Amino acid sequence: MILKGKPVIDSLNMELKKESERLRLSGAAPVLAIVRVGDNADDMAYERNAEKCCAAAGVDVKKYIFPADVGNEEVLSAVREISADGNIHGALILRPLPPQIDDRAVCRALAPEKDVDGITEYSMAGLYSDKCVGFAPCTAEACICMLKHYGVKTSGKRAVVVGRSFVVGKPAAMMLLHENATVTVCHTKTHGLADICREADILIVAAGHAKLIGEGFFSPGQTIIDVGINIDESGNICGDVDFDKACGTAAAVTPVPGGIGRVTTAVLAKHVIEACARSVQK
Repeated sequence: MILKGKPVIDSLNMELKKESERLRLSGAAPVLAIVRVGDNADDMAYERNAEKCCAAAGVDVKKYIFPADVGNEEVLSAVREISADGNIHGALILRPLPPQIDDRAVCRALAPEKDVDGITEYSMAGLYSDKCVGFAPCTAEACICMLKHYGVKTSGKRAVVVGRSFVVGKPAAMMLLHENATVTVCHTKTHGLADICREADILIVAAGHAKLIGEGFFSPGQTIIDVGINIDESGNICGDVDFDKACGTAAAVTPVPGGIGRVTTAVLAKHVIEACARSVQK
């Protein structure tokens, strides 16, 4: 089975649109603030995708765009303004920021309840303590959404996560633990990586190396979530998993592109709506 992202997005948006309309009837319109410094092509592409997903889910967007040479204090001031504005429910700060900007200070200036992309220490603490403080990183949660949408059972299953970043690997491992999976976290320096991967019922790969997981890494019945986005030697987009080799053995695998990528921005919209609902409850 090819686990495509579009059905997951369509299903999410259907529910999100209903919740957004309910919130608007109560007088609270979900709003996402996007902070971008400079004109990096990847940032601008992600921004466009985020706007598209927000529109589909009924979330309004307010932009804070700065030139590449903007000063640190100007960006900090904008983030503080977002944190204090009761009409803004979440913020997407496109990173990495230029070297003149203090990234840590920017993250700390963002109110935890508006951290819809899981970039603050408060969100990480909330994730690891299983408390509703901030939100999980969107890509990590997109992996869980994908598994749930396609009915992949996690409870009691052996899950292997290849990658240890704070953006995907570590939070995805923690979320799988919350779903009662037994989790092993690996990385590119792990000895016997292929042997460990073959033991997995669920394999999530976010190592950032094109086709790192290939022949000899798979076993029948596996579900594989490929988070990687790379350019291969032919100039084509590919994942961290050798898709063709995986299809010959595994039970289910996500494609790249067309898999996790756009689900991530749908989860971003979901978080904004959840943040809005929390603010109404308060």
